[in-house]
Amino acid sequence: MLPDALLDPVILARIQFAANITFHILFPTISIAMGWVLLFFKLRFNSTGDAKWMEAYGFWVKIFALTFALGVVSGITMSFQFGTNWPGFMNTVGNIAGPLLAYEVLTAFFLEATFLGIMLFGQKKVSNRMHTLATVLVAGGTTLSAFWIIVLNSWMQTPTGFEMINGQAHVTSWFEVVFNPSMPYRLTHMLIASGLTVAFLIAGVSAYRWLKGQRIPSVLSALKTGVVLAAALIPLQIFVGDMHGLNTLKHQPAKIAAVEGIWHTEHGAPLMLFALPNEETRSNDYAIGIPKVASLILTHDINGEIKGLNEFAEHPPVAKVFWAFRIMAGVGMLMLLASWLAVWQIRRQGEPTPLVSKLLIAMTFSGWVATVAGWYVTEIGRQPWLVQGVLKTADAASHVPGGMILSTLIMYLALYVFLLISYISVVFYLAKKAGAAEQENQ
Repeated sequence: MLPDALLDPVILARIQFAANITFHILFPTISIAMGWVLLFFKLRFNSTGDAKWMEAYGFWVKIFALTFALGVVSGITMSFQFGTNWPGFMNTVGNIAGPLLAYEVLTAFFLEATFLGIMLFGQKKVSNRMHTLATVLVAGGTTLSAFWIIVLNSWMQTPTGFEMINGQAHVTSWFEVVFNPSMPYRLTHMLIASGLTVAFLIAGVSAYRWLKGQRIPSVLSALKTGVVLAAALIPLQIFVGDMHGLNTLKHQPAKIAAVEGIWHTEHGAPLMLFALPNEETRSNDYAIGIPKVASLILTHDINGEIKGLNEFAEHPPVAKVFWAFRIMAGVGMLMLLASWLAVWQIRRQGEPTPLVSKLLIAMTFSGWVATVAGWYVTEIGRQPWLVQGVLKTADAASHVPGGMILSTLIMYLALYVFLLISYISVVFYLAKKAGAAEQENQ
């Protein structure tokens, strides 16, 4: 018999949804920005007539299609959980969540799915102008899809534009719902995160092809595109992240206190580089911090006040939020160093050295790590609320027995591990196959 704690249906439902969103978010994170990179390749071909850009387009559109397919499938299974595990969510805020999710589905299927076929198979069947237009519409569709999802998630973090009537949320202003206080920051942060994820994916796979002897212009051009995009976006992401942090401090101060591991309200709070947050003693063990820097970053005042966790009747689990944020920030610093080093070295020599190529290969999926860690900060940092100040997570859960949720959770996890390994394997298989095709053509 399993201990009762392991069969707690609320905990299991949260783990199951976390597993689903963790797997699902990997693919939209790529497809959102990949559409725009494909459009860049296409426009470069249109303006120069150089075939290397269409060769790059032809390789990466296949990976885009694979990514899009897995994103759609994993998104469908996630939506089922609203009914099976979280009926209280739709019962309470369905008047807001339902339309927003519907807009996302219409965007994804009517734009992305329709015109993706033209991108994949229509290059020789339609005019170049129509093929370019299809790429524009798919790229725009991925961004619109992301927009509606971020709107809903941001509203759950900072809900506005509604009133509660008989325990249900009713919209009073769709403008305030859509443009809630945190939406612009979250949307910008997510779009840049997608750009960074794609930049390192393209750079890493291209570096792999380069090391495997595929020394052709299309590979080098894609690699340069990836590293330049990464080098340009990471400083911007750091700036946007700072603005996002200030917004979160204003609207969700308990989340920021957990991120920084601040238990007592402090003026001139230190930036914790390392600590083991201890919920029992309400303190940090083995803390290593830089004095006053947290206040400087979050309030732009070296002696600024940051409220501690003890100021809040309820707050998120500290250690998970604390470490998720540091993983995200740490990977971001690695991205900065790797991309700038690669740009500097390639500008000097015209092509990547074996050492830089290996570094880029190691960073291929670094965007996934940073994105998932950041998503955990966002979602775990909102606990115990599902919709901040409106609906608690425990109040939205179903009465499905824990054993049943556990059984489906195990199946989900096994399937996700299999699909993730398969996806990565197929990406590198396509890279190898592209090299073999080049040799045959020669």
